[in-house]
Amino acid sequence: MARRPVAAVAAVTLMVEAVGIALLNWILGLVVDRQQMSLGGMDTDAMSIGTWVAGGLFGLYLLVCGVVLLRAAVRDRAPGRLARILLITCAVVHGLLGAFSVGLVGWAAFAFMMVVLGLIVLSLLGYEAEPSSEPAAEAPGGQDAPSPA
Repeated sequence: MARRPVAAVAAVTLMVEAVGIALLNWILGLVVDRQQMSLGGMDTDAMSIGTWVAGGLFGLYLLVCGVVLLRAAVRDRAPGRLARILLITCAVVHGLLGAFSVGLVGWAAFAFMMVVLGLIVLSLLGYEAEPSSEPAAEAPGGQDAPSPA
């Protein structure tokens, strides 16, 4: 099955996106700082530092998601419960950003976000959750055992 390449491509895509987001926010922070822009009387230093911190945190979040997917691809095993929750939140974030990006940036950004969303979802579906260690109670013949009445 092609689950390893899909997870690897998703991991690399998220890592490149993390660098892009951090770089974009760094540039936006510089623009705000150099032009002394103010929004509603806020301090320009606070706005530029806030932009840098937010870009760094979001880039770190995407980088961690990429590392989780890369680890799953290298080990060819499903991510753990917390890692799956992290990847699900990443998929939801990409869905929301895709919806917002249509009006703000355009259809190309929407298409990119949907491709990344699809890669994350395919990776999650490719690696099924680990089976529980409890044996299933089945009777011979593949039918459930009858319960005593």
